[in-house]
Amino acid sequence: MTKAHERNTEMENLISLAKRRGFIYPGSDVYGGLSGTWDYGPLGVALKRNIMQLWWKMFVDDREDMYGVDAAILMNQKVWQASGHVDTFVDPLCEDTVNHRRYRTDHILKDAGVDVEGFTMQQMDEAIKEKGIKSPDGNQLSKSRTFNMMFETTIGPISSDVDAMDITALRRAVDRSKNGSAVEIEAWTEIAEKRINQGLQERQTAKVYLRPETAQGIFTNYKNVVDSFYPDLPFGLAQQGKAFRNEIAPRDFIFRSREFEQMEIEYFVNPENWEESFAALLKDIHAYLEALGLPADKIHELEVASEDRAHYSKRTIDIEYDFPIGKEELLGLAYRTDFDLKNIHDNSGKSMEYTIKGTNTKFIPHVIEPSFGVERAIMAVLSAAYTEDEVNGEKRVVMKFPEHLAPIKYAVSPLLKNKPELVEKARDVYQILKKKHGAVMWDDNGNIGKRYRRQDEIGTPYCVVIDFETIEGDGTVTIRDRDTTEQKRISISDLS
Repeated sequence: MTKAHERNTEMENLISLAKRRGFIYPGSDVYGGLSGTWDYGPLGVALKRNIMQLWWKMFVDDREDMYGVDAAILMNQKVWQASGHVDTFVDPLCEDTVNHRRYRTDHILKDAGVDVEGFTMQQMDEAIKEKGIKSPDGNQLSKSRTFNMMFETTIGPISSDVDAMDITALRRAVDRSKNGSAVEIEAWTEIAEKRINQGLQERQTAKVYLRPETAQGIFTNYKNVVDSFYPDLPFGLAQQGKAFRNEIAPRDFIFRSREFEQMEIEYFVNPENWEESFAALLKDIHAYLEALGLPADKIHELEVASEDRAHYSKRTIDIEYDFPIGKEELLGLAYRTDFDLKNIHDNSGKSMEYTIKGTNTKFIPHVIEPSFGVERAIMAVLSAAYTEDEVNGEKRVVMKFPEHLAPIKYAVSPLLKNKPELVEKARDVYQILKKKHGAVMWDDNGNIGKRYRRQDEIGTPYCVVIDFETIEGDGTVTIRDRDTTEQKRISISDLS
């Protein structure tokens, strides 16, 4: 079996388990789905929340220099104009010249085994031509063009009203052209043109974008937080939330989708000592990845070369992970200098300068940005947890989540569900654990072996079974460990 085939098999197994056990479902599945969207089931919601809450605890709650914000998804279009997203937030797009299916040019090359890091769009086109690369359907590919990934919409009731008025004015102009005088035709044509121009202007004013990243919402609130709290430098603003990108070709399960969540920090520093903060945040990132249960040998730091960095970045480290789809970016850490705050300073008319307390020293702080994708973290955790082993000669699939991330902490079962005395006692134990831990599942479906296998696939660390010895003996229960499958008896009081 080739390495690529092994990865495909692992990915298929992971996706199958995720759907079967209620972690992640395809979006709009009952209606045939919607490309690039995914829904989270009961276990997926719990896992996602645990991953995000762990991040918030480690990067915000456990620190004195972090402040949380939650900015609106819809923002004034000037935000994206000033940040450069309107002009530069683009991907290279090429097209099958026969069936007109569209693809990301860099993905086409990557699938053909070509390393495109640092390539311009022209160089990508030249590589496709030189190597004779075709579309997935075997057809000639067009030259590449840029495609802006921001989702655009309008705010307020402008669009439909303007459309209706445009149509009315145009119809009147056409009707007059059939039997009206030259003066009437000219007058109504002028009205139609004026209405259309007005409509275009109104639509432009009403245009907004679904945010393609959470970072700009942090930058626009920098001054608000400084005015409210006046924190000492260095300090950070943290945000978790939805972002949207109109991906040309979403793929690889939840790794690249059109709707996703980010966890980002903008850490504001004095430019004279940014390196110290950069190193400290990098150390914290590795501590978080360890807490996610990701194997250290699958985590790689890539120091991004100057020619491959964003134009505003003076240093960027990409943290890559060995996913089932290959080594891909998990998160990034970038020193963005004062690019973002200076843009706001220059375009908004509001000062973004920070005054050092007790002095007249003013400057625009520089920024270090750790940026995490929630879905990529989930995919890494799922792939790290997925394990196949043997128990009593039988193949077993088990999700070995770290206990603090497991969606379900305990599963409680009566040994036999047709024995009222066992069920009643099991219910008592269930309520005790539920009150203490919350993430507890009642499971009396099938024989005890089937329950264990089901809970293994869910990733439940402990199964608690109430049997006759519980009732007739000293009040102990059987607790079974997910990873070792070892069982021991423990008193009910010790469980909680």
